[in-house]
Amino acid sequence: MISNQILQNTIEGLKAISRVEFSVIDTDGKAVAATSDNMSEFEKPALEFVGSPADSQEIQGCQFFKIYDEQQLEYILVAGGAGEDLYMVGKMVAFQIQNLLTAYKERFDKDNFIKNLLLDNLLLVDIYSRSKKLHIPTDVRRVVIVVEAENGKDSNVLEIIRSHKENSGRDFVTAVDENNVIVVKEIAEGDGNPEIDKRSEEIVACLEKEGIGNVHIAYGTIIGEIKEVSRSYKEAKMALDVGKIFFSERNIIAYSELGIGRLIYQLPIPLCKMFIKEIFDGRNPDEFDEETLTTINKFFENSLNVSETSRQLFIHRNTLVYRLDKLQKSTGLDLRVFEDAITFKIALMVVKYMKYMETLDY
Repeated sequence: MISNQILQNTIEGLKAISRVEFSVIDTDGKAVAATSDNMSEFEKPALEFVGSPADSQEIQGCQFFKIYDEQQLEYILVAGGAGEDLYMVGKMVAFQIQNLLTAYKERFDKDNFIKNLLLDNLLLVDIYSRSKKLHIPTDVRRVVIVVEAENGKDSNVLEIIRSHKENSGRDFVTAVDENNVIVVKEIAEGDGNPEIDKRSEEIVACLEKEGIGNVHIAYGTIIGEIKEVSRSYKEAKMALDVGKIFFSERNIIAYSELGIGRLIYQLPIPLCKMFIKEIFDGRNPDEFDEETLTTINKFFENSLNVSETSRQLFIHRNTLVYRLDKLQKSTGLDLRVFEDAITFKIALMVVKYMKYMETLDY
């Protein structure tokens, strides 16, 4: 339903153009918007006009018009003032308000459809029939982007993103819960992750300009059919969570960049605990000293290259070898052996995942 404020702004703008006073009265005889205080005196005549078979009528020197929404009477418009064109002006304003009702209802219907599409609440036949009715293309490339801003009210974030100048007229911005804002964005042929990253960076900049920080954005894979929107949304939601665990230094992450992290994220915690116990024999990787952890991380960053790792750590090659030997004795894993390195890397990621899940329990 269109808001009373929208009606008020509309008739005030039309009054400034036509110099005619207007009042919009609901079917209960209550004025919901008016350009003048004395227009309230027409509430009782308007209520009587509701029961009249006429669509327009002159009463007490004013023109009364009925405004319908799909054959359902919604409002009575009263146009008052001097001038021979009062009827024509009133008719035009009634037509304008009726078009507003249609436009806002279509926007509401589209928003409701997109929400149900994201949540996978529609049958396949309903997806295509409602898409056709709402004039939404079904076979264009789209991606779902999820935006989370921890220090901003979701309603503010929603409106800021909706009003952003970079929004395409064929994009949809909505929310299905209290935590995130969702953008279903149309993607041009030939565009891919770089263009989506750029759009995401624009959203971050737009929100930061409005004083909203700590923004995290994730997006799913590009899909070519409207029926796959829910899949891209699920991927984006997973990417948002996995990104916080394994890519905490980044505020924009794509589902396609998660790698093995998205597999670990789906493991049950008891299985993770069993795996860690087997690998580290009950020892917590957090017990490793800072020097050992720095060595391990830098060794992985340099793809198990001993020479490059020792150079970046500003230590002798033999010192690095000594540290790796020491680690092998305590864990039974030689990081210079690819299979052991993979096992150790996965184990560290599992530990990080377990620690994250523990924070969600509180």
